[in-house]
Amino acid sequence: MYQAPSARPGFAPGRPRGLPRPFWVLWSGTLINRLGTMVEPFLGLYLVGVRGLSVVVAGVVLAVYGMGSMISQLLGGFLADTLGRRATFTMGMLANGAAMIALGYVTAIAAVITTTFAFGVTIDLYRPASQAMVADLIPSAERTRAYGLMFWAANLGFSIAMVFGGTLAQAGYRWLFWADALSCTVFALLVWRAVPETRVGPAEHGTQARAFREVLRDRVMIGFTLAMLGHAAVYQQAFTTLPLAMRADGLPPRAYGLAMAFNGITIVLVQPLISRWLGRHDHSMVIVVGNVLIGAGFTVTSLASSALTYMGAVFVWTLGEIAVAAVGGAIVAGLATAHLRGRYLGLFGAAWSTGALLAPLGGTPLLDLGAPTLWLTCGAVAAVVSLSQLALTPAIRCRTRPESPGFSPTQRPPFHPADPSIGSEALTR
Repeated sequence: MYQAPSARPGFAPGRPRGLPRPFWVLWSGTLINRLGTMVEPFLGLYLVGVRGLSVVVAGVVLAVYGMGSMISQLLGGFLADTLGRRATFTMGMLANGAAMIALGYVTAIAAVITTTFAFGVTIDLYRPASQAMVADLIPSAERTRAYGLMFWAANLGFSIAMVFGGTLAQAGYRWLFWADALSCTVFALLVWRAVPETRVGPAEHGTQARAFREVLRDRVMIGFTLAMLGHAAVYQQAFTTLPLAMRADGLPPRAYGLAMAFNGITIVLVQPLISRWLGRHDHSMVIVVGNVLIGAGFTVTSLASSALTYMGAVFVWTLGEIAVAAVGGAIVAGLATAHLRGRYLGLFGAAWSTGALLAPLGGTPLLDLGAPTLWLTCGAVAAVVSLSQLALTPAIRCRTRPESPGFSPTQRPPFHPADPSIGSEALTR
């Protein structure tokens, strides 16, 4: 285990360091945006209940959305490295808001499929740019804390959004689309006005085609991405097969809602308490332990039969989720060179989107064979993922050693504020 440097020169040991003001803008915008995240979780209900699609056709439309989301991450990473973080972020948010408004009004099946695909392609355009901004702004020793704070804000906002989303849906589903689009617009304008461009110019690094090949030749990154694909396929069972398994045990939908609410409450309460502790440990080992906890949580689900025992299993894998979410992005940002961070983070995000698409395809047939078969298989896959991550640990550790928070600009290219009058004091909260 290595210890991250504990203090910046000029700071007393143990005194909490401030994060740059642009980071807090991103944090605040993430909270606002997630407070308005209402279309995605209610999309299936909207397609069936409002547009009158059958469950099978709605499933096809949702698969189209999933494919769009996979493209979204890769495209967003490419654009973040070429157009710039801020331009990609703003464009992605505004385009996603427009796609949502259109989806709320189209009625013909062909138009619904087309706009759903557009919704998927734009849903995560901003994400690689946002994660790259965090990596550009924050030295590696503090990235676990920074990504953990973003994860916490997203979950807090989403938990509140679910309460208000259900209320708005009863008043009319179109309110969901307008509320979500409004939050996207606010976030886009906030970043455009208050966050400087942080990208290192790509021109000096050769052609874009060669740059993408550089990412694909990174064996450590490819191995890490494949392992995270397996992790995502297991984790996404919580949103695909878990409610079906609980229904098969005779539990009402409210029981699943309580279990997932417990997931959000655990994240909001626990993550701030352990964020710094996770940051002081070897990130590669943190993610191994996180996957072990996720595997253990889904394995013990095979023993659950009541709402309380399901909540116990959810608590175990939620602890693993917190660990993986805190260090996953930090590891990828550490593996990437500054001018390729968008592409690296886009590939990382595409693994999550692919896992979400594969989860129901693999999980539902296993559930048909019996819930224990499904959950024990999830545990076995998580074990393989953990062993894979463990094998990658030496290489990841070698390439992601933290910089001192007081790092020199020659160690890592600094961000360049759009307004030259913005000094270091103005960028620190």
